Amino acid sequence: MAAFEEDDSFLLRSTNRDLLSAVFKDSIPDNWRDNPDFTFYLSELSSSNLDRLVSEPERLSEERSQLLEQTQDLAFNNYKTFIKTADCSREIFQDFIHVETQVDSLLDALPSFIDKCKRFQDAGQEINSRRYSNSMILGRHTQLLEVLEIPQLMDTCVRNGYYEEALELSTFVKRLEKRFSNITVIKNIISDVFASSQLMLIQLLQQLRTNIQLPQCLRIIGYLRRLDVFSETELRMKFLQARDSWLSSVLSAIPRDDPYHHISKTIEASRVHLFDIITQYRAIFSDDEPGILGDDEDSSANSSLFHAWIVQKISAFLSTLRDDLKRGVGNRSDSLLGQCMYFGLSFSRVGADFRGLLAPLFQEASFSSFSSAMDVATQSFKETMNGYHPVSFSSTLTSTILGSTPSKTKTSDENISPPIVLLEHPPLASFTNAVLAALNDLRLCAPLGIAHSVKMCVENSLSLVVAETTSFYRAEETALTSEEKELFQKFCVVLAKALVPYLNRCVQTLFSSKPIGNTKNVSSFISMDADKLIAPLLPMMPNTAPEPTVDAEIKPDEETEPISKEETTENHHVPIDEPNSDDISNNEKT
Repeated sequence: MAAFEEDDSFLLRSTNRDLLSAVFKDSIPDNWRDNPDFTFYLSELSSSNLDRLVSEPERLSEERSQLLEQTQDLAFNNYKTFIKTADCSREIFQDFIHVETQVDSLLDALPSFIDKCKRFQDAGQEINSRRYSNSMILGRHTQLLEVLEIPQLMDTCVRNGYYEEALELSTFVKRLEKRFSNITVIKNIISDVFASSQLMLIQLLQQLRTNIQLPQCLRIIGYLRRLDVFSETELRMKFLQARDSWLSSVLSAIPRDDPYHHISKTIEASRVHLFDIITQYRAIFSDDEPGILGDDEDSSANSSLFHAWIVQKISAFLSTLRDDLKRGVGNRSDSLLGQCMYFGLSFSRVGADFRGLLAPLFQEASFSSFSSAMDVATQSFKETMNGYHPVSFSSTLTSTILGSTPSKTKTSDENISPPIVLLEHPPLASFTNAVLAALNDLRLCAPLGIAHSVKMCVENSLSLVVAETTSFYRAEETALTSEEKELFQKFCVVLAKALVPYLNRCVQTLFSSKPIGNTKNVSSFISMDADKLIAPLLPMMPNTAPEPTVDAEIKPDEETEPISKEETTENHHVPIDEPNSDDISNNEKT
């Protein structure tokens, strides 16, 4: 059934197309094709009979005339309405134009408005975020206040010496830095805490520059390690620098007016404080434990650093000792040598025995002092000879001098006395007294190493005395009387036969207790060449000159007797002081 309806519809459409083609030969307006009324009208025409089709044009004409009349009547009767409608249409058109203008303006303003809306939205979101943050801050006000007060608390702890609490705060701030390093407030807190940490570092290093004991040193080094500012090597250097600064301040505070007092106090302070510093260093930085640093090269470098510091301090002490010895310590060299030896012995317990370095210093100082004294004695002899005039002693004067001299026999084994015959010649007596004084000072600290130098110094001095005596005789030979020539010949005999052998025995006695090797004694090593010394005096001596009365052969442990101190005449003063056997036989050994 449906198939038949579709066939009818297809036939109807075909009939309509044929009809349209017949009615409209040229073409059908396009706007009519889709008009439903046109389609409906064509359907009616197609279903009409011939009579109706014939009368259809008239009917359409009449209907058109009626419609025209109705339209005219409508327009005449309702012209006011049409006028108003036109006015309204015109106003509406103008309004539309205005609205269109405003719409264009609105469209132009919309982009900026959209941007402002977006900015307002962003601002609103930021305000909302700030409000949320403020709400959270208000809720955690107490905790935030504690964080903000960390710099002030850190500064208070550092200034009051609460370093343990300060280090805990510093550790907490380091954790904050790792988590919130992009926050400005946290950056400010970190900066303030770092400044307080630097102040604590300065205070700890300053404490190392004071007189502190081992427990406090351990605490301070522990704090420095926890600060993690220095490496292990740098920490050792800082410790040594700080303790060295304190030791230097202690040594520099010792008065330098008296060389002996200065070096004695320096020895005492150096021995006590250096030993304490070494003990502290070894307790804090244990170089002897293998693997404590994890790197053998670093361990060796740190050990070398400590040893270099010890060597530097010992060198500084030896330099101070050398300077003070040059300034002169009087006859207290033996006491000073004992202190230095004890100092070196105490340092042997820490592997820094420097006693072997002391001998050259004391040898140099002892010989320098002795050489200066011999130069003074020689110069004094020259000055005495410039105004010397041979004068014989009266018996009264001789008895007076002999009465003032301690009565000891010549052959006594308990003393070594200068020849009494020297009293008859004041220049020789004065020179002997000066030489004996120099030997007395030397006997307290007479190192074996200077024995030959002492012998040479005495030889040189005696050579100058002989030369001065020869020059005096040549200059005054023509002005001397026969009696004065005889007295001067005795002067030369005493010089050659009494003074030279006596001083030779004194020098030998000074070093006689010091053996050389296993067989020989030092006496044969330092024996002066008397024949060479007195050779220039032989022409001025009588051919058969009697031997002057001198002491018997002197043994190494015999004692020296001083010449009387009483003055005789204006140019005849008698020397004093000579080496005693107890002092000579107990010479310091180095």
